[in-house]
Amino acid sequence: MHQFLTANRDQLIARCRVKVAERAPAGTAGKELEHGITVFLDQVIRTLALEMTSDPMRSRKVSGRSGGGKPALSEIGESAAQHGKELMQQGFTIEEVVHDYGDLCQAITDLAFEQDAAISIDEFRTLNRCLDNAIANAVTEFGYQRDFIVADKQALALNERLGFFAHELRNQLCTATLALSVIKGGSVGLGGATGVVLDRALVGLSNLIDRSLAEVRMTAGMPLQNRLFSVGDFLAELKLSASLEADVRGCKLNVSNVDPLLALDVDRDLILAAAGNLLQNAFKVFAPP
Repeated sequence: MHQFLTANRDQLIARCRVKVAERAPAGTAGKELEHGITVFLDQVIRTLALEMTSDPMRSRKVSGRSGGGKPALSEIGESAAQHGKELMQQGFTIEEVVHDYGDLCQAITDLAFEQDAAISIDEFRTLNRCLDNAIANAVTEFGYQRDFIVADKQALALNERLGFFAHELRNQLCTATLALSVIKGGSVGLGGATGVVLDRALVGLSNLIDRSLAEVRMTAGMPLQNRLFSVGDFLAELKLSASLEADVRGCKLNVSNVDPLLALDVDRDLILAAAGNLLQNAFKVFAPP
């Protein structure tokens, strides 16, 4: 079989190249073959040739062992891992990684049928071992590179959110601190314009923290903490926390009485955050100019 592959090497590579080009992302056709099928085919040929010698086990250094488990160091494993990394960098999917090696197997069997070339069972098993080890290493490295990129993007997004949160938190805290300093100086009272500034800063801090905590819980996928509680008590707490912002924005908040027997069985913190956000948006829309 190694003689058949050597004699038809260029034709096999050309057939694989056509298949890859049909599904390759724009601008990448042919690039992945430089460290992929061409190298792999030469390694298969060397493996088959070594298995015809008096010491066939030397082929394992090229192709690796069979049977799965923890992969042993081999030439095919190393080049396949590099190939998987290159495919990831060029925008291929993990399905295309598998197809890339499957193309060669299909090309070999098609050409052998066309030329009526005989392939022994042992040789076909060796080819399958090479394919199995190459695919396993390429897919593993592809997945590792993809996870690394995803983790890097997530870390970047988290840093951006933390930066925004810290910036907004600092602004509100600075405003509240300055207003409080002026009030403590005795020149203005809590009921004046400076007191309104302090109230607005404290409302902003409260809203920022509540919203951030709710987002953290939702993003982390934390389980809901449902419990039964009174609707009347919930509305009273909501009114207490929202009244200050309503006053700051010049709005009037009216909360109707409800049946004291009414109750909810939900995650109290999340529904409180959702209701608070809803009221914040309403105050912004209906605030007098």
